[in-house]
Amino acid sequence: MASAAERRLFWATAAAIVVSDFVTKLLAEGLLARRLPLSVIGEWVQLRLVYNEGAAFGLDLGEYSRWIFFSLAILALIVLGSMVRSTRPGDRFRLVALALVCGGAAGNLIDRIRSTQGVVDFVDIGVGTWRWPTFNVADSAITVGAIALALSLWQEGREQQQAKEARAAEP
Repeated sequence: MASAAERRLFWATAAAIVVSDFVTKLLAEGLLARRLPLSVIGEWVQLRLVYNEGAAFGLDLGEYSRWIFFSLAILALIVLGSMVRSTRPGDRFRLVALALVCGGAAGNLIDRIRSTQGVVDFVDIGVGTWRWPTFNVADSAITVGAIALALSLWQEGREQQQAKEARAAEP
């Protein structure tokens, strides 16, 4: 990551995710704590307060889940930080992807620090009893960022392979 503009893009994106995640979780806790699910689009999209002590999709590792996932989040942020520093100058797509994942990881990490109840989830999507696991802004950012990062890495691999094939074809 070379330019000041790219650093600002990364930090602004990550900060926007952390702030929007934090604010929406506070709103969810304040508005949904004593309510049945709040319908947004029929039964398809509802707001429902859930505390997730585990990881994505309710993965639970017992009584030490909070600290195990806290440690894994710190490790992930260190690895992601290394990826940010090694991103080629001008690769804004990858920087935004990494910012989304970092911002989401930081948002859920803040929840693990501030509450023993677990990470606040509140978006509930599905039909009838067929529901997707409840999630939050941070989870959405991590998912979108991870998909974008995978596409970026795949594209880089393709470009490297094409360059290698072009060099091999030279006389």
